[in-house]
Amino acid sequence: MSTTSDLMETDHPAKASPWLFLIIGLGAFAIGTAEFAAMSLVPLIAHRFALSDPQAGWSVVFYALGVCIGAPLIALVSAGRPHRSTLIATMLFYTIGNTLSALAPGATSLFLFRFLTGLPHGAYFSTASLVAASLVAPEKRASAVGRVFLGLTSATIAGVPLANMLAQIFGWRVAFGLIAVLSCLTTWLLWRFIPQSSDIEQTSLRQEMRALRNRRVCLILAIGGIGFGSLFCVYTYLASIMIVVTHANPAFIPLMLAVFGLGLTIGTSICSHLADRKMIPTLGGVLILGAVSTSLFPFSTRSLITLGSDIFLIGASGGLSAVVSAHLLSIAKEGKNLAVALSHSAFNIANALGPWLGGLAITAGLGWTSVGWVGCALSLTAFSLFLVELLQYNRSGS
Repeated sequence: MSTTSDLMETDHPAKASPWLFLIIGLGAFAIGTAEFAAMSLVPLIAHRFALSDPQAGWSVVFYALGVCIGAPLIALVSAGRPHRSTLIATMLFYTIGNTLSALAPGATSLFLFRFLTGLPHGAYFSTASLVAASLVAPEKRASAVGRVFLGLTSATIAGVPLANMLAQIFGWRVAFGLIAVLSCLTTWLLWRFIPQSSDIEQTSLRQEMRALRNRRVCLILAIGGIGFGSLFCVYTYLASIMIVVTHANPAFIPLMLAVFGLGLTIGTSICSHLADRKMIPTLGGVLILGAVSTSLFPFSTRSLITLGSDIFLIGASGGLSAVVSAHLLSIAKEGKNLAVALSHSAFNIANALGPWLGGLAITAGLGWTSVGWVGCALSLTAFSLFLVELLQYNRSGS
């Protein structure tokens, strides 16, 4: 493996070593596996603790709440500190949180441990995005941020199906144990190979707080928080819908999760590259994709073939996350770290909002497939906010 000096070839952005992206991406892979696998484990957790699926879905909600609180808090506390230290500390905390989750004796303790595990999520991604963006030319920042997110999206292809398959065989605790091992490995790699020094500009607490004064930053955060809820609304209940509505063999659940992950990975890659050229059209286009694909969901659940096709498109709409983060880097003149950290708070507000609204629709007797209509409504709401951002963009010219 490359030496430390080889890893930090940053004299010119074009010379940045791919090993840096690979190591940082492994952390994103571990986080992505934990975040999305927890959703697919809802039926197993519900069975173990004698809960309904919407009740077990609170394990997802509490994790999301942890991200919402931890992302801005850790970003502010770590202002002015070396990015290497922040990456290592957050991943170490993530290792501990997933270990505790695997050992949780009851539902209440599991919800608490999922909350604690979510705290470092956003801070890791915001710091990783800043590091990635610093390694490339300004016009390639969206692609660089996209490469970080590809670690997360690739987890939905490999990590999540594997975790779900192992959970079905050995129990859901094994899934969280696997994630803890991945997180521990990433912590060691970050400590061993990420250089002590960094040429990334450090900021103060006061500078970071100035991001909150930027109305466009707040608007983009709202678009991300509402728009991404569309995806989570469907994904959280996908395993249950496959069993109850599609009447599929549970063995097909990991395969469907991989199809979703493939869509998410391809969508993120395409959207991040398009955003380098046309940021605003890409943002609007991916929101429309989310609205269309979720509106088709209620009609696709009777067959694995139609369900798989639509789930691929819903996954592709997840490219919204990379576009939102990259756009925040371009419009946040100050407080970029806090702005990107808050984007992960927004995404996990979506993580909580989507399952909550979907659960309300199911509990109200509207049927399992009603989550598609709820998701469509969320996407269209986010698109209406996008139209406001479009006006702001046209006025400012950037």
